[in-house]
Amino acid sequence: MARTRFGPRRKPGLRPKPPKPKGDADDQKPAESAKEIADRLKGNAAVGKNAADYRRKSLDIHGWICAKCGMEFNENNLHLLTVHHRDGNHKNNPTNGSNWENLCVHCHDDEHSRGMLGDYLGDGR
Repeated sequence: MARTRFGPRRKPGLRPKPPKPKGDADDQKPAESAKEIADRLKGNAAVGKNAADYRRKSLDIHGWICAKCGMEFNENNLHLLTVHHRDGNHKNNPTNGSNWENLCVHCHDDEHSRGMLGDYLGDGR
């Protein structure tokens, strides 16, 4: 019978040992949890100077609910809740939140497409 595997033969049940980490075991830092890694990456994310700050404030003021459809959000899907600037100026961020409304991604897309649809339909008539 012909060999189907090419390479060195090993005894059944034996696997090669994984390489040992370099350095002493005392020098190693404890492994980060997935949440710690995610928090670190979110903290280092390149967003606008005050984007994370006004989003946090808007969520505190208006709550974790879409202002248009009423969908409620939790920690698992909060990334789908966006901050919409009512006047369209992303630099207008009053601390009282009067220019913000929290919208889910679907309602936010709908809000921005309404103006485009109105312009399209208004020009033809």
